[in-house]
Amino acid sequence: MTYEDILYDENNGVATITINRPDRYNAFRGQTCMELLDAFNRAGWNKDIGVIVFTGAGEKAFCTGGDQGAHEGQYDGRGLIGLPVEELQRTIREVPKPVIARVNGFAIGGGHVLHVICDLSIASETAIFGQVGPKVGSVDPGFGTAYLARVVGEKRAREIWYLCRKYSAQQALEWGLVNAVVPPEQLDEEVQKWCEEILEKSPTAISIAKRSFNADSDNIAGIGALGMQALSLYYDTDESKEGVNAFLEKRKPEFRKYYK
Repeated sequence: MTYEDILYDENNGVATITINRPDRYNAFRGQTCMELLDAFNRAGWNKDIGVIVFTGAGEKAFCTGGDQGAHEGQYDGRGLIGLPVEELQRTIREVPKPVIARVNGFAIGGGHVLHVICDLSIASETAIFGQVGPKVGSVDPGFGTAYLARVVGEKRAREIWYLCRKYSAQQALEWGLVNAVVPPEQLDEEVQKWCEEILEKSPTAISIAKRSFNADSDNIAGIGALGMQALSLYYDTDESKEGVNAFLEKRKPEFRKYYK
């Protein structure tokens, strides 16, 4: 596959996958997800690769989720909602290599979900975390909700989704959302250090460990599949469309006007 929305690099056992849409705060469209699927499978099943680093281009954003400019009731790609995001989430979990999220800025919405399901997350002090789904007429009814609750606990996960606040890197560290926080100029060095430590270990043992961790929460994929069916129907409603329209028009949404 020829990549337009992402960058792919392999170096000394580390594959780096970068969403390359900094002008859109690394928001993903259907094509972006397709390219990410290809890249994760390419790296994940290459025996020369021991670790995958996932990040966003530039200094402002890791990923800010689905590109609202490509969302008119459905997104612009395949799948139940026009984004194969379910498949992408499963692929990140299923490839037999640790995936490290290098969080260099905003990890918001669907981008927040992607960092949560990565095996490890290392953040810049400038990183910002949070959800926006209910503010724009959307939600992630699977790993973005149920698995998040396993990471930070039910009360905090519900707060993240119901209030749609933004959280600092330090707060994310205190809640267990990330593994380490460093100054932005030290982010690459810190990620490289973690990669080197992993590369010293048995790749088979690491793969078995990853699958063992995942086995306990794989049922969430089924919850997500059901939820995406509902989300597809929700996107066709005026209530959901009001969220997208308000975002694009830079105004406060009036959801209850369409709530019936």
